[in-house]
Amino acid sequence: KTKTFLIFVIPSLVMMLVFIAIPLGISIIQSFQNTQNVQIKKEQNKCDPFGCKKVISTVSLLDDNGKPVSKTEWVGWENYKALLEPVKVSKAFSEEGGGFSELLGIDFYKAFRFTITFTLLTLPLVIIVGLILALAVNSIHRRYRGPIIFITLLPFVITPVIGALSIKWLFIGDGILTATIEAMTNSDIAVFSNPLAVEALVLFFRVWHTAPFVFVILYAGLQTLNFDSLEAAIIDGASRWERLRYIIVPHIMPLIVFVSLIHLMDAYRVFDEIIGFGAEAHVMSLQWLTFDFLMPDDTGNRSIGRASASAMLTMVGIIILLIPVLRRTWKEQR
Repeated sequence: KTKTFLIFVIPSLVMMLVFIAIPLGISIIQSFQNTQNVQIKKEQNKCDPFGCKKVISTVSLLDDNGKPVSKTEWVGWENYKALLEPVKVSKAFSEEGGGFSELLGIDFYKAFRFTITFTLLTLPLVIIVGLILALAVNSIHRRYRGPIIFITLLPFVITPVIGALSIKWLFIGDGILTATIEAMTNSDIAVFSNPLAVEALVLFFRVWHTAPFVFVILYAGLQTLNFDSLEAAIIDGASRWERLRYIIVPHIMPLIVFVSLIHLMDAYRVFDEIIGFGAEAHVMSLQWLTFDFLMPDDTGNRSIGRASASAMLTMVGIIILLIPVLRRTWKEQR
């Protein structure tokens, strides 16, 4: 009934409007604006052990309540141009340019390269590891499944930043693993001075943290498997690989599509790992770049417009990544 339908749907619609639609609309507007604090020249006394002298410095204008006064201007596509830097891109691919190596020196493209690499590399890994865990746990005796499932889910229960810090402490400086490897190889190792090593650690952590989620979803799907078909395949002489390929995987494929959808949205917004590992000197994501724009500079200004533009481009990237998965889901529903 329409009344019952509205009773259930309206609360969700209101929450989506307040916490998704309105902030999204504000971000879209802010991406075409430039908001800066009003700066004034002020004479101040600067004192040191040798005496005091008057200097003129630039400070933010304050209102009667002591808060900085800001002004907002419409700048059109300037925030997007400042972010994408088309002049530098064209220069990078000119005859005198350095090509992709020079392109990846620009913050946005450096962040985009890592974000897309991180997303596409971790997706198959978490699905494969999660499927292996699900098949392994499903094949052992029921008596032992409970404790093993509990242990397997621990990485997913740990807060991402805490988990990243724990792994970082194993490798940074004289961490346990670093000290062990140095003793075995009789050489000095500085993991966090190597960009490739840092990126590999970030990738490893995402797989380690997310694979248990995929495992529990696929394990639940295996419980609904038609064992008559599986036994018939065994009787017909089907190998383990053939049973996996033609019976098990097609049965849980909707769940694989579901976890792929969730992972693509989550991995493309990678942020916790970079903060936890302190990896922004070597790798940065689009989400971290947006966060960095929102941090105040020495004058107290924040690049809100550029951060909004970065958020909009991140959202466009997520939509493009999800199109193939959403099309498959739509076809299955049809």
